Amino acid sequence: MTAETPAEHPPAGVPMIRTIAMPADANANGDIFGGWLMGQMDLAASNMATRISHGRCATVAVDAMSFITPVKIGDEVSVYCSLVSTGRTSMKINVEAWRRARVREEEFRVTRAIFTFVAIDSEGRPRAIGSSET
Repeated sequence: MTAETPAEHPPAGVPMIRTIAMPADANANGDIFGGWLMGQMDLAASNMATRISHGRCATVAVDAMSFITPVKIGDEVSVYCSLVSTGRTSMKINVEAWRRARVREEEFRVTRAIFTFVAIDSEGRPRAIGSSET
């Protein structure tokens, strides 16, 4: 199997974020920076964490991430999220990034990781998930 052969299909459901990789997000070879991609994944996961906790959250950890295939300028990037577990104040969210060349229909997984968030109050202190922010 090559990097250009999709091993599987994207997760079911609607992506939390879908965006186009632009030239400002790339190196001189036209490959998108890993930091930009990780930022998109963090935005998507924080969107889910905020919905689950009904308030402010902070990213506290990201599991190791390996880049499977590069994202190129102009690729559509879709980020899917699913809840793995919740604790009293924390949430673990599985995040997968997929890319699609603008002129093709096939999608390819770029990377995945588990992001851990903690629900916080207006002072930045941990709070129970579902409790008010104050």
